[in-house]
Amino acid sequence: MKPITSIPRRLLIGAALLTLAVSASAVQAQETLRLPIATDFDSFDPDNAFEMDGLSAINNVYEGLVEYVPGSSEIRGLLAKDWTVSDDGLTYTFNLVEGATFHDGTPFNAAAVKTSFERRRDSELILSYFLWNVTDIAAPDDKTVVITLGMPQPSLLDSLASPWGPKVISPKALADNGGGKAASAWLDTNAAGTGPFKLASFERGQGYSFERFDDYYGKAPYFSTIELPLVPDIGQQVLQLQSQETDAVPSNYPWAQLAALPGDLVATAAPSTSEIIGFVKPTGPLVDDDIRTAFLTAIAPATWVSDAFGAYGHPAKSVYPEAMLDPVTPVAFPTDLDAAKATVAAKGPISLTIGISTEESNALGRVGDLLVAQLASIGITATVTILPQGAAFGLKDNPDGPDFYIGKLTPDALHPENQSGIFFASGAPINFYGRGLPEADALLQEAGTLTDVAARNALYEKAGHLYFDAGLFIPLVGVDDVVVSPKGLVDLDLRAAYAPGNIDYGSVRWAE
Repeated sequence: MKPITSIPRRLLIGAALLTLAVSASAVQAQETLRLPIATDFDSFDPDNAFEMDGLSAINNVYEGLVEYVPGSSEIRGLLAKDWTVSDDGLTYTFNLVEGATFHDGTPFNAAAVKTSFERRRDSELILSYFLWNVTDIAAPDDKTVVITLGMPQPSLLDSLASPWGPKVISPKALADNGGGKAASAWLDTNAAGTGPFKLASFERGQGYSFERFDDYYGKAPYFSTIELPLVPDIGQQVLQLQSQETDAVPSNYPWAQLAALPGDLVATAAPSTSEIIGFVKPTGPLVDDDIRTAFLTAIAPATWVSDAFGAYGHPAKSVYPEAMLDPVTPVAFPTDLDAAKATVAAKGPISLTIGISTEESNALGRVGDLLVAQLASIGITATVTILPQGAAFGLKDNPDGPDFYIGKLTPDALHPENQSGIFFASGAPINFYGRGLPEADALLQEAGTLTDVAARNALYEKAGHLYFDAGLFIPLVGVDDVVVSPKGLVDLDLRAAYAPGNIDYGSVRWAE
């Protein structure tokens, strides 16, 4: 072997330049995180958008008063450093952080909170319902905000901590762009928050990018740039991750492939509020108690959940996600298959339809197929029907709707009121078949007034059992939040209250 001194000097210089080029490329890669999204943004207005893929983006550009601790239902301060609640439960006083500024350079203060929260409450925007019970928002000084309620609402802090909860927008940006609801035209594609990242580009049909906010009052993020390319096809997302064009598949990585990931990839899993629940049509074969018992015997989730979700799905314990409420007595499916077959033989032939929305067909198609197979084992003929986009929201007025509609539900926040009030109570906005039980409604109403968590949860659990026993809502599977990324991407800080795959841009980093 030749001594190194015998290598021509021009080759040493070339090698050094190559090393510098590779190092520069590595630094650039380290500074940019590329996270594909499957659906485009309708709006970036934090008061007027129900974005799912963009939830992390909105929550890293804008901030609220409080937030959930990652992996927990505990609430901690964000723009509020602490708070107190009056003895009668009607007055919440928040003490604000110091040193925060908006991305447009204007200072953050109590008046900004008042302006933003009043906009959310009063402008008939999509998310105005979060502040339905707020009668007054006061800013007695720059660092204090006082919120007054019309009636006690123990779930208020959960509503404020929700990723869809009220955020604080620059009052200057609002005023400069029409104020109130009118500002949505500007906020659809622009932003001015206090978060660790600011919106850099907004290109519908292509993607979005975010830059680190150098004047952020908190801990500086690891990445200087976040890129969100629009990649609707999950197969394409997987290929781009494997070829290192992107840095993660944030959600919907094929379940069957998770057990055999390439050696350079890893799955990060965390509890989620995503739960697959069946809604029973108020007419049709499942109204018959005996047929429904046979049906439940066949579809018992413990018999097929691992086939659908591997290690990342778990039989649901109740109509509430376990991250929200871990019941003392889980629901129990009947187990006598011989009795189920005898019922079908005596009352048959029995056929029914299982509905899945087109928006969830990729995620739930395998579940539908497994349910069809399970039901065939006892003699019930079932078929899966894919509903057109948005059709699920009209099921209560559709006599030809499926006998059993399954959906993956994600509530706004981690208080059980957010689950029952959205999906199960009489008149709830996403109670697909519009069904209800007066006795369960009474329990929900009482539970919503309680601050004792154990007593509160006992009432919610009792209501859940009533729904299950009456055959209105059938909990099937709790599904983990799973992100697939290269080894070394850490501190994703997944939160149960978020839609799956929403990585925290402010905490994620490459391990040293």
